[in-house]
Amino acid sequence: MSKTESSVTVIILIGGEKGGSGKTTIATNMAAMRAAQGRDVLLVDTDIQGSASYWAANRDEAGVIPRIPCVQKFGRNLAVEVRDLAGRYGDVIVDAGGRDSAELRAALVVAEAAFIPIQASQFDVWTLQRMDELVASARAFNPGLTARVIVNRASTNPVVSEADEVREVMGDFEHLSLAPVVLRDRISYRKAAKAGLGVVEMERSDAKSKSEIRRLFNEVFSENSQADSEGETAVSA
Repeated sequence: MSKTESSVTVIILIGGEKGGSGKTTIATNMAAMRAAQGRDVLLVDTDIQGSASYWAANRDEAGVIPRIPCVQKFGRNLAVEVRDLAGRYGDVIVDAGGRDSAELRAALVVAEAAFIPIQASQFDVWTLQRMDELVASARAFNPGLTARVIVNRASTNPVVSEADEVREVMGDFEHLSLAPVVLRDRISYRKAAKAGLGVVEMERSDAKSKSEIRRLFNEVFSENSQADSEGETAVSA
């Protein structure tokens, strides 16, 4: 699908300073669901591990439709390159590796919105102070940037209140807010990733993971675009 003049390009960053927080899982699921709405989506993988690229390659090898192209980009020129790519695609989703890198900083400068996954552990929470500072710096060049924290891989045990613990510390950060969606540690996400799929595309996937990821999808894209009824049907299938 080629980009039309009437389409609005959306640049979303899924990133953060902490590794192992599930950024690629979220980025690939967002890409799969967005493409199901008929959008022309590009994944930009800035992680040297290349997890998003492997996911897209597995998807191609399996012949999954819609196809989601993925490119790897590194270095300080990332902002310029993403802006150029955004002129050719409907949506660009950037998967930024888990460290304070030139790529993460550059992506913050061009993104409409940044979503920062963390696990509900003290080690992850400690990284939020640095992310708050990076977002503040990026807003000097990108004043419209919004930044939300996503609690990811939370315990499925209802008596474990990990999200509440994160919520208690969010008031310490001026430039970050907490997304209302919590993603739990479910095997469906890992099975989908291995197959180059999003969880909503799996024939056998638990309803809870599908519900969570749909809620997050609506949170990520609700302020940037309106899904038509056909797209909603595709995502909900």
